[in-house]
Amino acid sequence: MADIRIRKRKRMREKEIKSVAEELNTLFCTQTFTEDDPLDIAEGPDFNLLFCGNDILGMVYEGKPFLTVRGLHKFKPEKRFITVDMGAVKFVTNGADVMGPGIIEADDDINEGDLVWIRDERNRMPLAVGMALRDSEGIRAKEKGKAVMMLHYVGDKLWKAGE
Repeated sequence: MADIRIRKRKRMREKEIKSVAEELNTLFCTQTFTEDDPLDIAEGPDFNLLFCGNDILGMVYEGKPFLTVRGLHKFKPEKRFITVDMGAVKFVTNGADVMGPGIIEADDDINEGDLVWIRDERNRMPLAVGMALRDSEGIRAKEKGKAVMMLHYVGDKLWKAGE
């Protein structure tokens, strides 16, 4: 298990779980957690973490719940994605921010400041989670500069904590 500092882990109440689940279900248009799932919340190094059993499947960044890369693998959402070309994959999986020219496609419902997930063009598998620095039209314009600020990616301490 990776060395990640987790503090103040506590079980969430049913109405808190319901609220988080509804927000995630609306965001991704897919079923994620239910009221019956035992969810814990804990303070992580950069944001709060949502545990389902011993798996870190969600996160809360600036009050907004979102799925971690492991959660994205489990629930397989089809919304809030950004697809990058295969040349950008090695940079994304090393934690680099996503640059405009490397983006192939983006979901229509993305606004500046939204949390998004990044996938590769060939396998369509989740690689990372970040915050959009542009809206969907600006992202698809492929302008130079950062388009997504990286928060969590395959291979970081949070990912390794689930191994």
